[in-house]
Amino acid sequence: MHDHDQRFKSLIKEFFAEFLELFFADWARRLDCSQVEWLDKELFPEPPDGDRSVLDLVAKVRAREPIPGYVADAEQAYLALVHIEIESPDKVAAFRPRMFEYYTALRARHGLPVLPIAIYLKVAKDGIGVDSYEEHFWELRPIRFEYLYVGLPGLDAVEYLQRDNWLGWALASLMKIPPDRVVWLGAEALRRITEAPLSDQKRFYLGECVDAYLPLDEKQMREFEALLLTAKNAGVQAMNKTTFEKGIEKGILQERRDAVRELLEEKFGQLPPVADKKLHELSAEDLRQLRKVIPRAASLRELKLDQ
Repeated sequence: MHDHDQRFKSLIKEFFAEFLELFFADWARRLDCSQVEWLDKELFPEPPDGDRSVLDLVAKVRAREPIPGYVADAEQAYLALVHIEIESPDKVAAFRPRMFEYYTALRARHGLPVLPIAIYLKVAKDGIGVDSYEEHFWELRPIRFEYLYVGLPGLDAVEYLQRDNWLGWALASLMKIPPDRVVWLGAEALRRITEAPLSDQKRFYLGECVDAYLPLDEKQMREFEALLLTAKNAGVQAMNKTTFEKGIEKGILQERRDAVRELLEEKFGQLPPVADKKLHELSAEDLRQLRKVIPRAASLRELKLDQ
C-alpha cells in the first residue's frame, strides 16, 4: 500500500459530498450523500478463485429519484453504490480492465446499480470525462464499459482554488499550476483552509494534502515558508502549530489503523470483532510495529489479535 492510497481514501471519505459536487455536479444532485455507508473493505475475487484485490472506496447511498432500468424491492428502493478507485501510475491501459472486473464483481455481490469513478493522480486526459474499456471479437464488440474519471493534472489549479469548495482548494495542489504561481497557490490554499468553518480533523486532511503534493523545489520551498510568515498568512502559521499538531496526531493514528486493517484483511480475510477491537486499542507506535510483522505472520493468533 502506498501513502497516497490511504491519504486519498481518508480525504474522499471526509469530503465525499464535496468531491461529487466539485467534479460531477449532475451526479451529486441525483444522489443523497447525507447518509453514506462505506463498504471499502470489499475484496475480490474470493479465494480460492484468485488473488485478493482490495477496492479503494465503495459507498452505499440512496438515489433521489428512480434509477432507469433498475427494479428494486421496497427495502432497497433507490439504493446505489459509488465505487471510487485512486490511480497513481502514469498509464491507464492496465487499469481499464481491472475497473470493469471490479464493476461486475460489485454488481454480482450486491445486486445494486454501481457508479464507477476513477481518480487519476498523474494522468491528465481531458481533466473530467468518461473513460471506457472494450473487448472485441473481430468486428463484434461484446463489451463496452464506461466509467467517470477525473484526471487532476489536466485541471486548472487557479480556477479550482477560486471555487467555493474546500476540497477543491486542497486538490489544486495536484492540478496544473503555472510555475510562477506555485508558491502563491499553496499559501492561498492553506489560508483559505485555515479560515474555513471546519473541524480540526477536516482541516488537517485538507492542509496535509497541500503539504504533501504541492510541487515545490528548494528555492520555492524557501519562498513558500517566507510567505507563510507574512501578516496575511499568520493564521496559517498558527494552524500549523495548533490545529495541524492535533490533526496530525489524530490523522496519523487513523491512517495507520486503516492501513494495518487493510493489510490484515488482504492476508487473513475479514477481521473478527475481537481483532478490530484490538486495533482500536493500539497506539500509533504499536500499529507501526504491527505493520512490519504482518507479512511474516501466519495467523491472527501469532499477532495476538485473536483474544
